[in-house]
Amino acid sequence: MDAKTTNGERRHITIKLWPPSQNTRQMLVERMTNNLSTPTIFTRKYGSLGNVEASKHAKQIEELAFASANQHYEQEPDGDGSSAVQLYARECSKLILDVLKGGSRIEEKEALQSEVDSASCEMFFDISKGQRAFIEEDEAQTLLSPLKAPGNSCTKICFSNRSFGLGAAHVAGPILASIKNQLKEVDLSDFVAGRPEAEALDVMNIFSEALEGSHLKSLNISDNALGEKGVRAFGKLLQSQTSLEELYLMNDGISKEAAEAVCELVPSTEKLRVLQFHNNMTGDEGALAISEILKRCPLLEDFRCSSTRVGSEGGIALTEALTQCRNLKKLDLRDNMFGVEAGVKLSDALRKHECLREIYLSYLNLEDDGAIAIANALKESAPALAVLEMAGNDITAEAAPSLAACIATKKSLVKLNLSENDLKDDGAITISQALGEGHDQLKEVDMSQNSLRRVAARSLAQALLHLPGFKFLNVNGNFISEEGIDELKDIFKECPDKLAPLDENDPDGEDFDDKESGDEDDASQHELESKLKSLDVNQKE
Repeated sequence: MDAKTTNGERRHITIKLWPPSQNTRQMLVERMTNNLSTPTIFTRKYGSLGNVEASKHAKQIEELAFASANQHYEQEPDGDGSSAVQLYARECSKLILDVLKGGSRIEEKEALQSEVDSASCEMFFDISKGQRAFIEEDEAQTLLSPLKAPGNSCTKICFSNRSFGLGAAHVAGPILASIKNQLKEVDLSDFVAGRPEAEALDVMNIFSEALEGSHLKSLNISDNALGEKGVRAFGKLLQSQTSLEELYLMNDGISKEAAEAVCELVPSTEKLRVLQFHNNMTGDEGALAISEILKRCPLLEDFRCSSTRVGSEGGIALTEALTQCRNLKKLDLRDNMFGVEAGVKLSDALRKHECLREIYLSYLNLEDDGAIAIANALKESAPALAVLEMAGNDITAEAAPSLAACIATKKSLVKLNLSENDLKDDGAITISQALGEGHDQLKEVDMSQNSLRRVAARSLAQALLHLPGFKFLNVNGNFISEEGIDELKDIFKECPDKLAPLDENDPDGEDFDDKESGDEDDASQHELESKLKSLDVNQKE
């Protein structure tokens, strides 16, 4: 449905049934596992499966059915997703019967398909598309009218990118209150942009009261310049949540006082899996409040506290609290001022995180001591680590052996980013030797701006090119000679897209410590060549 705006532009509303949420997909897997492993008409006739085997088959069935339905949906991008949901249901129904090697009664198939339909049919109401614009009372009546339709099954709403005035909020409030018991995901990010503070706070209060008592799994109130006043304006909504699994507070002006308000107003965090505070002015004192929240999040899987002005004291508090989050899969602490001491403390926490898949630790002032401690900790934990980012930490060749030893154990590694450090040739060559056989999933390596020269760049290229999944090497912004550049291009001649541009490389550049005679520079390169040859011989033996 489209509605006219005051300036003649078209305003877009999107109501979609596809794709189903991850929670819905998981619920369906659990139901199918139960159908395969417990007494039913089909299992009595064909035999049931053990729980482990049933779970395995259920996951495979769901993935196959989802892939088919998603392909169908992508071919009809303007549809509402209803046909994809129907296909999803039919495929699940068919495949579960195939697993049990039978299935003939129409009524039984229809009953199973009805169960799949009920699990997967969710309506997503989204008014965020198009340009940012104000919404006033008359337009809100038109935009939100689908939510008043009898029997609507909306479970997810997104009001982001539309600025609600007081009149529009008074329209939205009763509508949201009437459907709040069915809502699971609410996105109110960037929904009061450009409004005076007093009006914005009133709008937040109206939405908060309307949604109070809902049973949300996901709440996004990012990009609203909340501060403490804004957090407290959402107080009734926040305090009433008992099943929240995802909370996003990014770019919200979360100061010390605002962080303390969040700690106070979100009492129930036992089910929280995602908590994100990116781009705030939290500082050390605010980090202390956030650390108290972390201590109450035993199921946390994704924690982001990047670009939040947190220093050593706050970093230590956060990392100590993270020791209690044993299910952590993704950790993003980039662009803070932790320093070495907090980095070493972080290493203690990382030893307890066996489930960690992605870790982003760039621009934390870790230096060699912090990087070595973290590398040693990760070597003994996080066996399925896929992403490791430690850019911009003043890491030198001294830390390279520890990093290499860690990387060598990470056979699931997909992305490695060590850019903007000072590894130089020795460090890069040491790390390149760790990127050998077994790193079949590695796709991207960034070693830009590390004072690398010809030999190190070639070593990295040769180590990576033979890996089956490799897609991109970035060694831009270094000191690679013209001959070295030609060498790289020759190595990648069959797949030039796998080599990043070299437009910022400085063939004539030198690191401050290397401003010696050309003869000494050549001698250094010959020494590195010899080292590489020696390593090659040892590997062959």
